[in-house]
Amino acid sequence: MDQPKVVMVTGASSGFGNLTARALAEAGHIVYAGMRATADRNAPAVAALTEFAKDRGVRITAVEMDVQKQESVDAAVDHVMTEHERIDVLVHNAGHMVLGPAEAFTPDQLAEVYDINVLSTQRVNRTVLPIMRHRRQGLLVWVGSSSTRGGHPPFLAPYFAAKAAMDALAESYAAELIKFGIETTLVIPGAYPSGTNHFAHAGTPADTGRAAEYDDLYGRLRDTMAETLSDIFPAGREVGEVADEIVRVIGLPHGERPFRTHIDPSRDGSEVVSIMYDRIRAEFFRRTGLDELLTPHSGF
Repeated sequence: MDQPKVVMVTGASSGFGNLTARALAEAGHIVYAGMRATADRNAPAVAALTEFAKDRGVRITAVEMDVQKQESVDAAVDHVMTEHERIDVLVHNAGHMVLGPAEAFTPDQLAEVYDINVLSTQRVNRTVLPIMRHRRQGLLVWVGSSSTRGGHPPFLAPYFAAKAAMDALAESYAAELIKFGIETTLVIPGAYPSGTNHFAHAGTPADTGRAAEYDDLYGRLRDTMAETLSDIFPAGREVGEVADEIVRVIGLPHGERPFRTHIDPSRDGSEVVSIMYDRIRAEFFRRTGLDELLTPHSGF
């Protein structure tokens, strides 16, 4: 590595984010693991990263960053800039899953899921992108979901809808940032039934009465969702491979990074559909004279 990159990872207290932050640090990068509640609920995660850095001799630091609060995002970015005067890579990973009948979630709950999974990226972008645009270089990595274009189970509608919105936002940003030298890669994990705490920490509907009306006909299907996903998950695959792919992408030279990359052991069809989708998107850009906004690997 010619020069270690300064990388900020959101939602890095556990799951994909935590694994990615650790893997990037071990690859030689300078990593800031963003997470909220560093002084209380996530204090053990902070301590674990401090110990990890000491044991492995790597540069990784937990930083207080509540992506639902603009002032917290701004303070986290200011902290990084004070220490390094640059942010080379931003990994949008923060998110939260919910489980239950779509009808039983209140509109406010859907708005909350959208805030965590989508609006959070806008808060962070509005603080980080001026830095990257000024330097005319940078990389945004968006951790999406194969549910956006693959086969997906029911009872996860608010989460899936938010992930689809994030995917669309990332695509628009890609075209709007390329002339500033800022690249975009969407990393698309499939459903990992273990290792992410997604199901363990999933939110539930506020309207419990409405949710109960689904129990007789759908209760067993809902309650065995994680088990069902585990049944089709191939042996020998681990959640850490998502972090490994992010490390690989970040390590590639400018202009060689993929626009979209999948890590989907269960093969839910997202990769197949995305290949065609990205080709159609690229062809539309060419037909409308916007092909200069396509990365070298768009449409592949």
